[in-house]
Amino acid sequence: MARRRGGRTATALLLIGAVGVAAVIWGPGLWDRYGDDVIPSGRCTVTLGERTDSKTAEQANNIGIIVAGSIRNGLPARAATIAVATAIQESSLRNIDYGDRDSVGLFQQRPSQGWGTVEEIMDPYYSTDRFYEALVKVPAWQELEVTVAAQAVQRSAFPDAYADHEEEGRLWASALTGNGGDVTCDLGEASITTARAFSDRLEADFGAGVYDIMVGDVDAEATGLTVDSGDATLDAAVQRWAVAVADVEGVTASALGEVAWSRDADAVSAAGEVPAVELRTG
Repeated sequence: MARRRGGRTATALLLIGAVGVAAVIWGPGLWDRYGDDVIPSGRCTVTLGERTDSKTAEQANNIGIIVAGSIRNGLPARAATIAVATAIQESSLRNIDYGDRDSVGLFQQRPSQGWGTVEEIMDPYYSTDRFYEALVKVPAWQELEVTVAAQAVQRSAFPDAYADHEEEGRLWASALTGNGGDVTCDLGEASITTARAFSDRLEADFGAGVYDIMVGDVDAEATGLTVDSGDATLDAAVQRWAVAVADVEGVTASALGEVAWSRDADAVSAAGEVPAVELRTG
């Protein structure tokens, strides 16, 4: 078992399901959740009160990058709302290599307009950071309507279109910044991953040194970890983020206190507590 923070490693004790600390468990074939007649939808849903929104797992993963990017850049949830609404309108939250004229990427940024090279813009971390860099230069951006702030950055031919996605942006931004809401995904069997890969992804999204990670084997085919920032809001953010990126990163369960998700809905009790983790070995 090892503990990582900012690339350093030390011996640590694995604590799974500790109240106040986000717990994430992953591994191949954790539960035999579906039979011949049940096919996972591959979609993720955010819920806040009576409001919900669903996206594909690919879109949810990109939302994870965008919203965590607001935290990495030290910006409030309002920035993430604007960014997510913008990316929905511009690319349907897909990192595409085509668009109007020379537009590419999540935000359809144009090399000819000084956003960077095609290769740079196709990096979702680069394009997200460039969007936020432009947003914070807009005077009084936090007080502007979402569509006005987005248009000030994008200069689109359809300046009012961003307003159509304000509600979606707000729901995802609220949940993935830890400010309210829950995220669930309906996924099939998890892909195989490693603690190192997951840790690297966490650091890429949120920045170095934000979380302490405690890692240990559940058994030969699974690994469990705890992710602790020392801040309740950041802990809530990473719990929801881990669900949003679950399809790409091989996450099979993510829980914080009474908020819990797993690929097998039956594995989470009615009270929302994480049960003992078991792995399929055959």
